[in-house]
Amino acid sequence: MNDSRRRRTAAATCLAVTGALLAAGCGGAASGSTAETPSLKGTPVKVMVWNPEDTQGSAQPGVRLTAQAYEKWINANGGIKGGPLKVLTCNEKNDPDEAEKCAQQAVAEKVVAVVGSYSLAGDRYMPILQKAGIPYIGGTGVSAAEFSNPLSFPVNGGTPVVFAAHGRQLVQDGCKKISGVRYDLAAAAIVSQFLTLGAVSAGGAPPKDLKVPLTATDLAPQVAATKGSDCVSVILGTASGLFVKSYLQSGAKTKLGSVVGNLTPQLAASTGGSGSPLEGAAITGYFPPTSDPAWKDFLAAAKGDKDIDVSNGANETTWVAFKVLTEAAKKLPSISAKTLVQELNTTSGIDTGGLTPALNWKASTALPIKGLNRIHNTTATELTIRNGQIEWAKAGSTFVDVRKVLTAVPAG
Repeated sequence: MNDSRRRRTAAATCLAVTGALLAAGCGGAASGSTAETPSLKGTPVKVMVWNPEDTQGSAQPGVRLTAQAYEKWINANGGIKGGPLKVLTCNEKNDPDEAEKCAQQAVAEKVVAVVGSYSLAGDRYMPILQKAGIPYIGGTGVSAAEFSNPLSFPVNGGTPVVFAAHGRQLVQDGCKKISGVRYDLAAAAIVSQFLTLGAVSAGGAPPKDLKVPLTATDLAPQVAATKGSDCVSVILGTASGLFVKSYLQSGAKTKLGSVVGNLTPQLAASTGGSGSPLEGAAITGYFPPTSDPAWKDFLAAAKGDKDIDVSNGANETTWVAFKVLTEAAKKLPSISAKTLVQELNTTSGIDTGGLTPALNWKASTALPIKGLNRIHNTTATELTIRNGQIEWAKAGSTFVDVRKVLTAVPAG
């Protein structure tokens, strides 16, 4: 099997592990809408959101809270076509059986869509939604099925796009010798593959692939192994702080970088703020930084709720997904799961107010890679940590498209 084909067939199997690095069951009836909407007389638009809470692993309570904040905000601003948005929620508990129950509940409740959710169990819930004709809008790219099932409408390009863009960004920032630090998991190898793809496409050398045992608590050996590199990409999710701790103790001066969700403003604050070694780090994301005016509605909706981290990738994706739902529904004479699917599959472009390029899911714009053919948005954003906050890397920056990088066939 040649390298190109191996890269393409491996990609869809590894998204669950690598997606968890980016985001930094029902057990009964779904919980109901929390928003009071006495002034909205139109037909209610009922959707569902699920996410893991009160559980070990990737708990993402902010996904539910963001959905409820959007519900309250849109209903205070006229609802959807004059009708209230009603968000039902379901705790899938990081349990595939519970995720399946959430999907069954969505069918029983006759929701028009599942929006902006987070779950690793796409292979369990997507067939249920597909059979019922219910679209899955947004998601967070942590399940392979999100990038292959015809009823999935992802708003970003997940692991393949962001890591290819990251490798490209590092080289364009002047990195000649790159080390990538990631967990020693077969599934996480996809990170190295796409990082390499992006770096090489920009004229750089293949990054050194450094592996971290899952049980490691001292990453001094990995820091030492980066000697000779001028840039290090830290891809360890919430454990990225372990690497930074060992990095500080070593006195290393290598430039750091990562994809969004690893080197965070919180980590920068705990290591010196504007004087942190994270200052100037190359950060690659899906969306603009939260200081961009495109996020003003999200910031307003989340204001006062300390439990909503507006810089969290899963929360941001949920907000964007609800924007897509609203814009698509506005165009429909009658809002149903069936009409939404038809609109999303045929739209010439949905405006998300600058949070993404105009989105569509026409067959002609699908990424032509088996297992990733529901990826249509192949753009990323080049960011940096400046004064302890994530900002655009350069004034006037915009979305970077890596479609050609992902689809290029290697010589030979």
